Amino acid sequence: MFQQFAASEIEIHVGAGTLFHIGNFPVTNSMLTQLLSLVLMFVAFGYVVSKVKKRKYNRFVGLAQWAFEGMLGQVYDVVPDKAVARKIAPLALSIFFVMLFGYWMSVLPGLDSIKWNGVPVLRAVNADLNFTFAVAIIVFFTVQYLALRAHGPIGSLKRYFRNPIKDPIGSFEGILEFIGEFSRYAALSVRMFGNAFAGEILLVILAVLTGFVSVIALPPFMAFELFIGFVQAYVFFILTVIFTSLAIESHGDHHDQITSRDHSPADSHNKTAASTE
Repeated sequence: MFQQFAASEIEIHVGAGTLFHIGNFPVTNSMLTQLLSLVLMFVAFGYVVSKVKKRKYNRFVGLAQWAFEGMLGQVYDVVPDKAVARKIAPLALSIFFVMLFGYWMSVLPGLDSIKWNGVPVLRAVNADLNFTFAVAIIVFFTVQYLALRAHGPIGSLKRYFRNPIKDPIGSFEGILEFIGEFSRYAALSVRMFGNAFAGEILLVILAVLTGFVSVIALPPFMAFELFIGFVQAYVFFILTVIFTSLAIESHGDHHDQITSRDHSPADSHNKTAASTE
């Protein structure tokens, strides 16, 4: 078995392969696969929309509606400000479905077998770190923009920079929050890339090791990769929503609420009555 694996001469490339150039712009195999996955996604949602308009439902349409409405409800549950929730929902849902279809493209059998000038023609875009990092950057700037709208320039800076003399613990917490703003998005992109890339390698190696038995051995692992793709796309979606909720959360308001509960009019009235007695 191991001799068969060694003789197969499998080449694993971390970066996407360039197929051709349009002027000075390189067109990679991950771009081509992403274009194909977007076409499939628009066809699927076009079918769902047409069926909904005609009030003709089936299991696929019901599943699509259930997924869309369920995640839309989660956005409104996690983000307290409904106006902000309406702004972030299109981006978060788009990220989920684009990531989902992009990841599922890596499960296609023979994805690495079709080559052009020695470069595989198709490669899942989620296994391209450039793509996952670009999506994370889009989420980062969107979240920071919404935070700026919610707190203003000064309030946004106070989330990270506080007076170390008056509030040393808060100052240290702000520094950690500032570092976390960058590390969490880097981890978000690397997580998606790592899972998609490892899934591709797993299927290719398994196909080589099992040989003719791969027709029986691969389907369970392919089904598992479909499930992992759903989980990873959902994680990207829900973390986008959570990051938005954390960014627009006002710590000052939370402190005021606690203070107002500690010194509520009822408590003041009870204290006054007690002192009078």
